[in-house]
Amino acid sequence: MNSGEIAIIGSGINSLVAAAELALAGKDVCLIERQDRLGGFIHSSQRTLAGFIHDTFSSWHPLFVSGNAYQSLGQELHARGLEYCNTDGPVTASVAADPRTGGQRVVIAHRDPAVTAAALQTPGDEAAYLTMLEDLSRNAGTIFGAFGAELRSFRQVAKIALGALKRGRFKGTEAFVRDAVMSGRNYLRSRFDGWEADQLWAPWLLHAGLGPDQATGGVMLPVMALSMHGHGLPVVKGGASNFVAAFESLLREKGVRILLETEVDEVLVEANRVVGLKTSRGQIRTSTVLANVSPQALYSRLLSQAPDGPAKAAARYQNGRGAMQIHLALDKPVEWQDARLNTVPLVHLSNGADSTGIACAQAEAGLLPAEPTVVVGQQCVLDPSRAPSGKATLWLQLQEVPFAPKGDAAGVLSVDGGWPAELKEQYMERVLSRLEQFAPGTRDSVLAWDILAPTDLASENPNAVKGDPYGGSAELFQNLLWRPFPQAAGHRTPVRGLWHIGASTHPGPGLSGGSGHLVAQELNSTSKP
Repeated sequence: MNSGEIAIIGSGINSLVAAAELALAGKDVCLIERQDRLGGFIHSSQRTLAGFIHDTFSSWHPLFVSGNAYQSLGQELHARGLEYCNTDGPVTASVAADPRTGGQRVVIAHRDPAVTAAALQTPGDEAAYLTMLEDLSRNAGTIFGAFGAELRSFRQVAKIALGALKRGRFKGTEAFVRDAVMSGRNYLRSRFDGWEADQLWAPWLLHAGLGPDQATGGVMLPVMALSMHGHGLPVVKGGASNFVAAFESLLREKGVRILLETEVDEVLVEANRVVGLKTSRGQIRTSTVLANVSPQALYSRLLSQAPDGPAKAAARYQNGRGAMQIHLALDKPVEWQDARLNTVPLVHLSNGADSTGIACAQAEAGLLPAEPTVVVGQQCVLDPSRAPSGKATLWLQLQEVPFAPKGDAAGVLSVDGGWPAELKEQYMERVLSRLEQFAPGTRDSVLAWDILAPTDLASENPNAVKGDPYGGSAELFQNLLWRPFPQAAGHRTPVRGLWHIGASTHPGPGLSGGSGHLVAQELNSTSKP
């Protein structure tokens, strides 16, 4: 590899996007991955039984198809076999026990926001829902511009501000900023009188690495609602690995050199400039490196003499809650008591900010939540090819799980700080019992299961420090302008030629490919005559 080539460490979504955009611009690129496959937390396989295809980690792609990376690469990927399955009807829902009647409270979001709003029964909430989306749409250029810009770049921020000025968006800016930094709970309380909007959207904050009582929920919550109304919940036909396969086909066709099962041991630096990499296969000469790694790995392992400020900040970088994945092969599709849920791709078991907030607090205290928020992914509703005829897969995600549990909030399970197989299965039974409340008979239809605890996620992907799949807490103090931390915010690091990408950098977690796109665009633009 000559010094004019660009090396990318890791092969998650941001690395794939960066490698593709750089290669399409004629750059020489080398993609280096420690695993025997590309994709990071994008993978699918027959984890339970033959014929049952499970998205092992991530699954849903609304942030990708609505983002700038897809605008640049979508046509190329579809030409190489990428297909999405989506819905024009119900998108997501939430179900909880009704404390007043002993029955159930169900609320469903449809692609059509008017249909969704019309189901809100409290007077005034229908209009408030549509107003929420209209308010976001009016400020969409500013919001999505910020997510797609280097916030430490005066030129890019000035461009966003100029666009807002031209659209007349500075009127009401203070109220908009106030709403944006509110917690999701307070944002919903400020706009709605009924329970439906809270129960429907508060659990979605978990997918942004937030809880219902953490700042910036007031912008992330309506962003998620608007994204799903506009783009649904697309999943990759045949499983998420087909997404990676389309990227790999594009990369190989454009001459990207892919090194699998290759560990990067050190970023070599001379006179504060990158000169190469030390890998398990020997040294690689390069003057440009994109590191899709955690801040801890970058500043404590890969840089032998890291700048003092970023090194100390990386040591204090805070990771979020751990997560767990449970994959089930079912003898038949789930039959919900409320039959409307049978056709909803993703259902939360949550009463909104209250139960989700309690579960978050318990997990952050090191306890196994007594009533966890359960994300029930029914991919077969969109893509029947993932299971044999008449059967189904189920994708259960738990985003309020301690990495090293200290106790059980319910006072039932015995824990010793780890995740032995027995505890995994006991906790799975708690989750299935919770599901049985709303879909009786599901437990009896389980043919096989596969469980990934937070420790398994960390072992699978070193970027999931302490089992956190979102690259670190996305609370305001280490988000936006301050992600991952002020001493190294932005994607340029203090070492010349070294760029930091991935979920721990702006715009944060999710499958948008945003940081990879931003850095690729910067490198492509600066190399033009």
